[in-house]
Amino acid sequence: MNLKIKRVVLLLSILTSGFIFGQDLSVSGFISDVDDNPISFANIVLLSTADSTAIKGTTSNDKGFFLIENVTPNNYLLQTSFIGFKPNYQLISVDDLSVEVGNVILEESAEALDEISIIAKKPTVKKDADRLVFNVENTALSEGNVMEVVRNTPGVLVLDGSISVKNTKPTVYINDRKVQLSNAELMNLLEGSPASSIKSVEVITNPGAKYDASDGIVINIVMGKNLVTGYRGTVFANYTQGFYPRYNAGITNYYKNNKINVFASYSYNNEKIGRLNDEQVNFINDSDAIYERWDSDFDRTTKSQTHTINTNFDYFINDNNTLSFSSNLLFLPKFDYVTNGQTNVFDQNYSGLYNFDNVNNTNDNKYNLGFDLDYVSNFDSGSSLSLNIHLTTYDYNRDQKVNSNYYFSDNSLNFSNAFETVSKQNTLINTAQVDYSLPLSESNSSFSFGAKSSFVNTDSEINQFDIENGNLVFDSNNSNAFDYKESVFAAYSSFEKSWEKFDLSIGLRVEQSNIEGKSLITNNTLTQDYFNWFPIASLSYQASEKVSLYTNYKRSIQRPDYQSLNPFKFFLNDNTIVTGNPNLQPALTDFVEIGTSLNGNIYVQAYFKDTESNFMELPLQDNDNNLLIYTPTNLENTTEYGFDFITFFDLTSRWNVYFVTSVYNLKEQAILNESLLNRNMWSNYSELSNSLSLLKDNSLSVTLSLVYISKNQQGFQTVDAQLYSDLALKKTIFNKHGVLTLSAGDLFNQQDYSVRTKYLRQDNYRFMNIDNRFVKLGFSYKFGNTGLETNQRTKEKNERDRLEKSGN
Repeated sequence: MNLKIKRVVLLLSILTSGFIFGQDLSVSGFISDVDDNPISFANIVLLSTADSTAIKGTTSNDKGFFLIENVTPNNYLLQTSFIGFKPNYQLISVDDLSVEVGNVILEESAEALDEISIIAKKPTVKKDADRLVFNVENTALSEGNVMEVVRNTPGVLVLDGSISVKNTKPTVYINDRKVQLSNAELMNLLEGSPASSIKSVEVITNPGAKYDASDGIVINIVMGKNLVTGYRGTVFANYTQGFYPRYNAGITNYYKNNKINVFASYSYNNEKIGRLNDEQVNFINDSDAIYERWDSDFDRTTKSQTHTINTNFDYFINDNNTLSFSSNLLFLPKFDYVTNGQTNVFDQNYSGLYNFDNVNNTNDNKYNLGFDLDYVSNFDSGSSLSLNIHLTTYDYNRDQKVNSNYYFSDNSLNFSNAFETVSKQNTLINTAQVDYSLPLSESNSSFSFGAKSSFVNTDSEINQFDIENGNLVFDSNNSNAFDYKESVFAAYSSFEKSWEKFDLSIGLRVEQSNIEGKSLITNNTLTQDYFNWFPIASLSYQASEKVSLYTNYKRSIQRPDYQSLNPFKFFLNDNTIVTGNPNLQPALTDFVEIGTSLNGNIYVQAYFKDTESNFMELPLQDNDNNLLIYTPTNLENTTEYGFDFITFFDLTSRWNVYFVTSVYNLKEQAILNESLLNRNMWSNYSELSNSLSLLKDNSLSVTLSLVYISKNQQGFQTVDAQLYSDLALKKTIFNKHGVLTLSAGDLFNQQDYSVRTKYLRQDNYRFMNIDNRFVKLGFSYKFGNTGLETNQRTKEKNERDRLEKSGN
């Protein structure tokens, strides 16, 4: 915008304001950079020349223009500032006429890049009473994908395709909105999404009452805030070499002006992943003696292609009201895995009896489409009202072909067996939620309440066909149809108050659940109706400047995913079955934590967690029929207690260290095969993370993290120790618009693990060699107005997270 046009706009603006306000005085002008580009949303403040007190202020519009009205005649110091630029000061005098200051030019700060600040180039950690905040903005991690950031977040584990915090599956949020995908799809989304817009990751161990009762632990990914108007885009691509090569690429686009925010992204993942399993099963007779030993080797290769589209549209009706629409669309046209197995069968003395091989070809395709409509109204009193309506439609299809060949001990063919299955699942999820918050400023407190309803309908069917002489013969014994309906009605209220040294937060959530599952073939109907109370409380006390105490309590619920309730039998081979359990009950957990903070960077805390009817998938042997059945099972009770030590500090101005160690005891109790089983084990979890900034301009960042998990117990299964190791390097290029990243996982090849089950008449062992050792090269490039941060809000509904089991 040239000077003549600026003067015309300025004159018209002053004349217009003069007609409207009569003789009211004003201060006006334009804000631009040294290249004459207008600066939007710059802060312009009139300061008192006596004591620098702020008198009046405003922000510039998209053309850089500002107008401060109703100014009292006096002398002022005009302060103009914007992030990444040096503040500008000038003395002005307002007497009988309005003041036109003309064009105010801001110079870039020497401590800022064109698009982002580089003051902090290493991850930092902040620990509050109810959460841990991991700041990763502008670090080596921020130029990878979102999954790499989550994997490196202190206290968070990514184990065999599932996220875990303190032996609990967390709920993932982005900008306080749930990600609208099932667990397996969430992993695909995080792998394919660039992390360049992430500001921090919050691990919330004590979520408030407004969160669903099933949100026992929440991971909230915080995206950057919107700063300026215009268009910004990013393209990215990554190549990963593990067992096999895999790659992903995508583009993000964001546009903002004073009335709308628009975000749209697309990513494509093409993966080929290998996995090797060694399994041993000892089948036991009625005399508790081993009569057959089965040794199996499985080689599984998975190929998949995933298309993910995310969109967000915000319309600012006015300063206080916003209407938003968002969608998360996932298309999986190809998910194929081929499992080749070889099993040798021995007697109790390891003499060969017979052997068999099998091939399992499975082809999946599905789509998962989620849509949200949000309305937020902020009132002048400081209170706010938000409304949300959500819809998910999910369609899943699977074709499976299994072939087995059985051989005598001399390896001559005995017989062959083959069958096919065709299955599908259609799910529709509808939710509606309203929240209202009211600050009580006079008492330094706040009050909030809300309600939510959710409705889930799932229709599933499976048809199995035996192959006899090349013909398909319907198998009615292993075919079924299952309808599932669930409705949950919830309401909550919470109260927060702060005193000089105390902070208190209390809340209560109530939920009524109505469930009906019906097997159409057997005509069996299962109903569950239950009402639950979910209180929450948090109290902290600042004993001194460097010492604080805190305690938290929360009650939560974990509902089974829909596939775990589905009674269908999926045959991995003739003798290994995966099946659901329609009688599965929800798990209720009480969690208590107490701790102290020393000097703001040392934390010592103890916790106790008691879970009733905890459920997990267990391998259960049918010794009479030589079957190994993986089925979700309710335990009677699970208790866990432990002690944590956490610290973080700077070794140098460029080297930050985070360290945590946790010692805990897990005790499990269940009735299996009409026998009471009790087991407990002490274990250790330790993590050491290092973050460094290198080179004079901090353009090279390095992050190295190590996680050690000692031998531990999971569902009466003993899991051997593991060492996780991740290294990430980031280098900015092309005048800070391009970024090269190099990362590696499982540096010491210690992440594979074995699982041992040995109790009552259960005796089996598995060693998992997973495709988790890799080297990854990535590149991203920012274009357009790179000062923008997006309005990306990938959401998740708790109901969607239960669409599928974790892992495959």
